[in-house]
Amino acid sequence: MAWSDADIGDLSGHTVLITGANSGLGLRSAQVLAGHGAHVLVGCRSVERGRAAIATIEGPAELLELDLADLASVRKAAAEVRERTNDRLDVLMNNAGVMGTPSSTTVDGFELQIGTNHLGHAALTWLLMPVLRATPGSRVVTLSSIAHRGDGLDVDDLNYQRRRYNAAGAYAQSKLANLLFALELDRRLRAAGDSVISVAAHPGMTDTSLAATSAQTRFGSTAAKIVAIGNKLVTQSVERGALPQLYAATAPGVVGGQYWGPGGPAELFGAPALAKPRAAALNHDLGRTLWERTAALTGVSPDPA
Repeated sequence: MAWSDADIGDLSGHTVLITGANSGLGLRSAQVLAGHGAHVLVGCRSVERGRAAIATIEGPAELLELDLADLASVRKAAAEVRERTNDRLDVLMNNAGVMGTPSSTTVDGFELQIGTNHLGHAALTWLLMPVLRATPGSRVVTLSSIAHRGDGLDVDDLNYQRRRYNAAGAYAQSKLANLLFALELDRRLRAAGDSVISVAAHPGMTDTSLAATSAQTRFGSTAAKIVAIGNKLVTQSVERGALPQLYAATAPGVVGGQYWGPGGPAELFGAPALAKPRAAALNHDLGRTLWERTAALTGVSPDPA
């Protein structure tokens, strides 16, 4: 399928919240959607980086301070979204993520990668569901990764309290959790008769700063420079990598429960196409259990219930 961001129609009057929109895929998505007329809320932990990002966006955009590793910040941001948008939100793009971090915890004591990538986004989605439900044609786009095919997910030990911590395994777990959440959300929306669309996407192998940032954190600046150079040799551009999530957010005909990624070999590169989740992501029992465990950990009421 030949598709580019030039195929996106006029988004004037639409409101979009993108988490982690200060760099990489999130920033590119913000630039494209604002360029087509959408009012973009740039979700970002750092006010300074958020303002710098907004300076590169040609179109309506404003900063939303949001730290997904702090549930108090998530609650505050959700309340601000409702107030600023007068309860209208056309697209929630759960884009932000951390990768391969050393063993550490969020403000609320969760393992950092599952806490940021999954628990923070799940809480934000549930808190914003009344706004999404009130907006005709709204969509939730949750970013997963080809890494979701990794080590699997131990729903009884999400925070590595019993297992030996493994940075790559924790990242893979969080990305599987993202996909499980998106698909479980779709099932519950349809069961409730809601019109909100929940879809997932992944960028394949894309030249973002995630790998270099992970190398910097774990091994230092020299390793980060090597990884950054290697990335450019084996990955596609951010402009190409953002296409699946942009397609999922805007294209006509997208339906709930779909998973979009690059259509090339092994889903590493290429134009948007339907991606293939691993079997664990399609496990309804696992999705339901993760949903319930997420509610218990975050203290946020699931929506739909």
